[in-house]
Amino acid sequence: MDKLVSSWYNDQSLPESYIFPPHERPGKLLVPRCNTVPVIDLSDTRTNLVHQILKASQEFGLFQVVNHGVPPNIMSETMSVFHKFFELPAEDKASLTVYTNDPKRCKLVTSTLDYDREKIHLWRDVLRHPCHPDCIEFWPRKPLRYREVVAACSIEAKKLGLQILELLCEGIGIEHGYFEHELTEDLLLRANHYPPCPDPSLTLGIPKHFDPDILTILLQEHISGLQVLKDGEWIGVRPIPNAFVVNIGYILQVISNNKLKGAEHRVVTNSSDHRISVVFCMNPAGNSNIEPAKSVVTATNPPLCRGFQFKEFLDNFYSMEGDADLALQPFKL
Repeated sequence: MDKLVSSWYNDQSLPESYIFPPHERPGKLLVPRCNTVPVIDLSDTRTNLVHQILKASQEFGLFQVVNHGVPPNIMSETMSVFHKFFELPAEDKASLTVYTNDPKRCKLVTSTLDYDREKIHLWRDVLRHPCHPDCIEFWPRKPLRYREVVAACSIEAKKLGLQILELLCEGIGIEHGYFEHELTEDLLLRANHYPPCPDPSLTLGIPKHFDPDILTILLQEHISGLQVLKDGEWIGVRPIPNAFVVNIGYILQVISNNKLKGAEHRVVTNSSDHRISVVFCMNPAGNSNIEPAKSVVTATNPPLCRGFQFKEFLDNFYSMEGDADLALQPFKL
């Protein structure tokens, strides 16, 4: 428990192990909260939605959705539950910080699962667990209603993700239902807690990366922190009430044969506020075969890679310290 940032951040120190190299630091420059990140109203006509989502996924790789059908009370209760979770006494969270390689178990760690081997730590605590019904018995019992609320939100997040994937399939010409079943079988939750940081210019909550999944559904609160790289410039993703941020995952970029774009993004810290984000990652099953969909491959647009198992890519991704392009290299044609 003594590793958790939330257990010692109040001493106002920034250990050397949390300071990023100069070229990776966010610095003191104010990044504007951007109004140009696409916001898509899912109550619009299907024709308009296909066009808007496809355009956003090709130009930004990231967008926000409103009027998505997820009840606002589920969203607010989910955020409230995670605030309560991270405020629990140390003894209520201690069992979750014990190392285990059981994929069904919850894990509460600082930085990443590789804390002891990494050179620089991230300024965050993160709770991770799969959202499969078989795993609910391993979810936290505290705070009250955690299991009920998080289960309800995870069901809604997956429904939303599948709806967006269907619209993207229609937009790029992939057959209906392509992403059902094993390609979106594993829904993983990550709840990130970023405590106030004494010097946000020197460290990061999460460094620059692509998400190594199919699709990421993110619930963020009113406090800014998420930034996306657009045309070589960092722009802040403005929090919008009752919206979800949707990020195109790198595996979806592969399946679309580069017709869709994964968003390179990062998370910065701040010196005054706790920030929590709730992330649902739509992942393929580990033994799923990943390759460009046949319907998007043509003589003028040949496949960018051969088929591979998702777990092969993930192994490469983590061994390459989160560099998705390097992780894909062994499979390139």
